[in-house]
Amino acid sequence: MRRRAGRRTRARASVRRPPLGYGPDAISAMERGVRTIRPEVLEKADELLAAGGLFKEAVPEVREAMSRVRTRHPEWYRGYAAMEAEAVELHQYSINAVHGLLQTADHAHAVFANRRPFLNEETIEKRVTDRLSRQQVFDRWPVPIVSYVIEETVLDRPIGGRDVHAEQLRRLLTVSHMRNVEIQVMPTRVEEHPNLGSAFNLLTPKKHSQVAYTEAQGYPRLITDPEEVRKIADRYGSMRAMALPPRETRTLIEKKLEEL
Repeated sequence: MRRRAGRRTRARASVRRPPLGYGPDAISAMERGVRTIRPEVLEKADELLAAGGLFKEAVPEVREAMSRVRTRHPEWYRGYAAMEAEAVELHQYSINAVHGLLQTADHAHAVFANRRPFLNEETIEKRVTDRLSRQQVFDRWPVPIVSYVIEETVLDRPIGGRDVHAEQLRRLLTVSHMRNVEIQVMPTRVEEHPNLGSAFNLLTPKKHSQVAYTEAQGYPRLITDPEEVRKIADRYGSMRAMALPPRETRTLIEKKLEEL
């Protein structure tokens, strides 16, 4: 029994991420020039390797280069992105993917890298940067009220591989402890479901009425009609009542993390 326990402990330790916060594949891609190196990687590497500030000297140049090539949100998305950045409430239902505001850098990179038709590496990096920049919504004050209902199947799909997926699950746990955020999982075993259509967002802009946003196969739709928005909000309320409570959701995520 001790030997088995020891093997399990070593197995779990083997999937832990290095101090840089990026997996071996991501670091290797940066070393080979396939991925753009991140400023935080240079700063941490300088400390870990006792480089005496050699790597840190390159940080301003890297940040300047990133700002020059950064791609802003597509024209059709800018209106929604602007509302999201200042929203007082954000509610989201995920049917087949982790929502962008919850994604780690490596998870987002894997999502864009596997998109068809293929994107070149520069475009992938730009889109990852823009996606991560949206996560500043969690840092602003006053904080918005945020909730997520995520299908359990999303937690079972190891996008980017085992290590990337483990880091993504840990990210969900971290965000779930924020006092303004509630994450709930819809168990696969549930026999009834009020929304078997597509994923959607419900957003309440500052000083404006709630709107809904959906996207399917690259075709976005911003819904402002009060009656249509009310119907989607009603479905979301039903799903929240059927999904696991936040505490049970964290327990489930922790269990799936241990099973990796």
